[in-house]
Amino acid sequence: MSVKNSFKEEILLEVKNLQTAFEIDGTYYNAVDNVSFKVKPGQIVGVVGESGCGKSVMSLSIMQLLPKGIGKVKSGEIIFDGFHLENMSESQMNKIRGKDVSMIFQEPMTSLNPVFTIGYQLQEVLFNHMKISKKEARQKSIALLKSVGISRPEKIVDEYPHQLSGGMRQRVMIAIAIACQPKLLIADEPTTALDVTVQAQILELLKKIQKVNDMAIILITHDLGVVAEMCDEVMVMYAGKIVERTNVDSLFYNPKHPYTSLLLGAIPKMDQEEERLSSIQGMVPSLINMPTSGCRFANRCPMAMPECSTTTPLLAENEEGHEVACLQYETSKPREEVR
Repeated sequence: MSVKNSFKEEILLEVKNLQTAFEIDGTYYNAVDNVSFKVKPGQIVGVVGESGCGKSVMSLSIMQLLPKGIGKVKSGEIIFDGFHLENMSESQMNKIRGKDVSMIFQEPMTSLNPVFTIGYQLQEVLFNHMKISKKEARQKSIALLKSVGISRPEKIVDEYPHQLSGGMRQRVMIAIAIACQPKLLIADEPTTALDVTVQAQILELLKKIQKVNDMAIILITHDLGVVAEMCDEVMVMYAGKIVERTNVDSLFYNPKHPYTSLLLGAIPKMDQEEERLSSIQGMVPSLINMPTSGCRFANRCPMAMPECSTTTPLLAENEEGHEVACLQYETSKPREEVR
């Protein structure tokens, strides 16, 4: 089911107690609340959850690309390859962003600049991080386009984003992201709005690039099929918090958190005839109406107990290394607060 990587034991990225907030009517509300995790070199970590759970905000926090004046990292640490990203200036981040850490954004049509050619946008990354001539940059741009499976790269390099299909634009975004062979790639919904055939091609391309470059990937998605195909470990997020983290096989065959079980239960099954698809009742709480105590999933959980509304569960680890934040697992050992 999963793609097993021989990733190294050292830590490439460590996020400690991250709190990211947005200002609404003069008050800051946490969109990411006390999130901690680690990513090893060569590892693919999936992040799943409903829209609004904080997946993309977490990735923008790592990249230091939160909208200025509205969003901010309130507290916590983001340590990449030994450097604290949360304390870096914009000029310092520009030396890392695109070179050592890259990101593929959700919608390539809005991420690519419509008034510049594909080649110009590829070369911009190369000029920013490499000492390279215009001729060399053009040759490398053509080679990058070819490496991501784009035919006629010599012609495409001079075309504009609107002249390309959605799948080709996504390949261009991947080419830009891997131009400087980053150590970590953050892919935010890389197959959204693509048809099934193109989606499979993009995932296969990402696996190939990851293997060739020994690159770590944080894969943000709502598609559990993509998780099964790509990931080593999975983090399930709900309302700004991690509610479960484990290896991909354990998540699919032995889910612990009720939310994870409901997500898996909502996947259509080809071998079963059902009159109605399963769904999770209720809605993800909004930022301004986030519960201040208890489990944030309690009002939607079919297994909720009275104490779930008053006692906040901690992310706890069992003997198999499976982490879950749920009061049903009182025998689990709470993970020590990261300091």
